[in-house]
Amino acid sequence: MVSETETSLIGDALVVLGAAGIVIPAFARFRLPPVIGFILVGLLVGPSGLGSLTGDYPWLRHVTIGSAEEIALFAELGIVLLLFSIGLELSFRRLWQLRKLVFGIGAAELTLCGLILGTALLLLGDLSPPAAYGLGIALALSSTALVLPIAGTKSAVGKSAFSMLLFEDLALVPIIFILAALSPATSGDSAELLLTTLWQGALVVAALAIGGWFLLPKIFAQAARAKDPELFLAASLLVVIVAALATAAVGLSPIVGALLAGLMIAETEYHNEVEAITAPFKGLALGVFLISVGMGLNLKSIAALWPQLIAAVVGVVLVKAVVTAALLRFSGVARRGTAAEVGLLMSSPSETTLIVLATALQAQLISRSTAEFWQLVTAIGLTITPLLARIGHDIARRIEMRTGEGQLDETPEGRTVIVGFGRVGHTVAELLREHERPYIAVDADIDTVAAARRDGFSVRFADVARPGSLDKLGIEHAKAIVLTMDDPVQQLRMTRQLRQKYPDLPIISRARDADHAGALYQAGASDAVPETLESSLQLAEAVLIDLGVAMGPVIASIHDVRAKMRHDIMTKGKLEHEPRIRRTRRTPGGSETA
Repeated sequence: MVSETETSLIGDALVVLGAAGIVIPAFARFRLPPVIGFILVGLLVGPSGLGSLTGDYPWLRHVTIGSAEEIALFAELGIVLLLFSIGLELSFRRLWQLRKLVFGIGAAELTLCGLILGTALLLLGDLSPPAAYGLGIALALSSTALVLPIAGTKSAVGKSAFSMLLFEDLALVPIIFILAALSPATSGDSAELLLTTLWQGALVVAALAIGGWFLLPKIFAQAARAKDPELFLAASLLVVIVAALATAAVGLSPIVGALLAGLMIAETEYHNEVEAITAPFKGLALGVFLISVGMGLNLKSIAALWPQLIAAVVGVVLVKAVVTAALLRFSGVARRGTAAEVGLLMSSPSETTLIVLATALQAQLISRSTAEFWQLVTAIGLTITPLLARIGHDIARRIEMRTGEGQLDETPEGRTVIVGFGRVGHTVAELLREHERPYIAVDADIDTVAAARRDGFSVRFADVARPGSLDKLGIEHAKAIVLTMDDPVQQLRMTRQLRQKYPDLPIISRARDADHAGALYQAGASDAVPETLESSLQLAEAVLIDLGVAMGPVIASIHDVRAKMRHDIMTKGKLEHEPRIRRTRRTPGGSETA
């Protein structure tokens, strides 16, 4: 016989899976973030939505969830898997590079926001100083579960946000112990307990890091030899669960262990395979967490307290956005647009705010009604996070477009002009910047321009299809021009115009194939690089070697194909000398040379 508890769990699982199957495709169709959809589903099927009608309509029990506690374990698992996936995208070297951001900006952001919010609560509310500042710190926390999936960890916005979020995650354990120590009913052992937890946590983290360094490559090597994806998945889940349980056993947050597990696997050569296998579980588990957030929204309480709730949400968002943006801007860490976008993205409370609120309530620092009010504020803040992210992105784009023009007009002479800032243009600019060569890039996509500026690239908006747009770039003083656009007709037209107007200007153009390269040479290009040539040759080389063909004949064949390509381009472009098509080869150290 199936027990009532098992039936309830199966019913909850069906509701969650059904919600994921409906929400994700529906919101993707309308290009909306599924985050909002999951929260709305939680509101709909939760105890304040359809769940409140189960007394009158018993059949609704099959499509609703009675309380958020019923799926709390799944929600916590979602956060653990999210932090694990974030760790997979990082490395210990990158964390070391971010140490100033983490312990500098991250510490300053949490401290200042907590102090300002705590002081405001102390002055405006009937709270004791420990309760006010405890609430201030709780509200100063930002959502790792929502911010990082929106911003990532590699962009300028994601890098700044991740640094502050990482410090908040590390500071969560001391915050909880300090609040417990401030309890009126606490004993004198809290400080000693905190120190014990910290040194035990440090030992566990060190043990996990050392053990992972030696054991993980062997574990995943065995899974790779078996060529069974299920073994990779089982090994990955085993590692993350063991790490999370180990840190939780000594009083640290399980998300610290999950992040460490991801970092350890990221140092192995199997991290791409692990990331691909665990990605679907991360998305589903995060959806469960968001459903639990939606279930925490009580419509009756919101209707009764809506003026106070709106004032509280707006106040928290404004304080955190202004403080975060100011710290990033005045410390020189981020550009003005990036600072504004990160400020709004980080301005909502966090899922960990709910943990701190529960701790403060248990420590008798705040009343139950106060905890419930700020839980509603937190849930509303989490719900509007995607909207705040979009507003921040739009504001950042406008700021960058408004402030960037004057800066980019003062570029030095002898620069390289890059037309088009897609994948190819980005790579060219990155290498020019690495070798300290001045450049300016242009693109007709306003979002591409704004994103590139936030990442520190010298890019401006210009539609090169319009007559006279290139004349404003000072091409007469340029050292070279690189054409990377996708439109072959436009490339040919621009090459002819540029060659007629600037006879001595080096023009390097991206070409689709040999025919296009020949046409570009005929139009006056100095160099035309067929984008399909080297990728095709390297792919063919890999196939032949894997099939067992000896290296010597393979290299000879590749050389013959490359020579034929040079001859074809020379003939079609009516060149007197063969074009320069260099083979990219790898040195024993792993670097690439021409």
